[in-house]
Amino acid sequence: MGMIETAPAQTGGPSDFVTRVPLPPPRLDALSRDILALKRKLNAVLLAHNYQVPEIQDVADYVGDSLGLSQQAAKTKAEVIVFCGVHFMAETAKILNPGKLVILPDRDAGCSLEESCPAPKLQAMQEANPNFYTVTYINCSAEVKALSDVICTSGNAVKIVRASPPDRDLLFVPDENLGAWVMEQTGRKMTLWHGSCYAHVEFTHAGVMRIRREFPDAPLLAHPECTRGVRLLADEVCSTEKMVDYCKKSPAPAILIATEAGMIHRLRKECPGKQFIPVPIEHCRCNECKYMKLNTLEKLYDCMARLSPRVELSREIIERARRPIERMLEISSQPLANAG
Repeated sequence: MGMIETAPAQTGGPSDFVTRVPLPPPRLDALSRDILALKRKLNAVLLAHNYQVPEIQDVADYVGDSLGLSQQAAKTKAEVIVFCGVHFMAETAKILNPGKLVILPDRDAGCSLEESCPAPKLQAMQEANPNFYTVTYINCSAEVKALSDVICTSGNAVKIVRASPPDRDLLFVPDENLGAWVMEQTGRKMTLWHGSCYAHVEFTHAGVMRIRREFPDAPLLAHPECTRGVRLLADEVCSTEKMVDYCKKSPAPAILIATEAGMIHRLRKECPGKQFIPVPIEHCRCNECKYMKLNTLEKLYDCMARLSPRVELSREIIERARRPIERMLEISSQPLANAG
């Protein structure tokens, strides 16, 4: 089965962020029914990240952030975990659920943050300073997690850093923008790895100013992976889960969103009656992650029918990578609500 066709962004309304031609309704309904039937047959649970295409979010059992979805998977009695996100997220699910079969629609759904931090280079940097205490954003490979002292998410990174040993030199990997924001919040000096989310750095100060002139009364929510120039303009810098909470509580009828455009679908479902405006980037009225959008409803069906691609990790990597995740959970009293 092929990928959904893409088309230039249309203009003229609040849904202009949609950049692909949707499946014809009969095809969408048939595929969705087939996927749900396979789910029952396999005793599977379907997990979808906030940035997935709407049709995948709509058939999922849970929609949320990478850690929250993995935690949901740890509680399930399902025999198969179908993870609709990017590869490192499926790896995290496997680390937390080593006895379960974990599959994902597209093995090539990667992450620029994960690619920016190869485990051998991190290990070399750690060996250059034995006093480093490595705080690692969850957007990384299992091998990098295995080298880390503690994992964090965008929502709990401030708490994790504040709880880090005061006598150690902190090394924050791999997102330098999230790390810089955490330093601003905590005052704790850290060495930052040079890595970033390619999608979030496409938001610019100029782009935010343009959309704010069009919606001057709308508050702006920005993910901490955005650059400092964008964060300074935001009314709230927060993780994806906290965006949902903010929007539910805010009386504002319209809210500007500076994160991957898949988030808009969930916000519209959970906060009906409000207008959510994606902050544009230079060449588009929205911002989509090319990796997240590799997953399609057709690929979801195929991976369930074939039980492939599978996530496989060695027992050693699972055991080593699990320790810093468990340390994070010990420090963070609300790991699900605060996940990034």
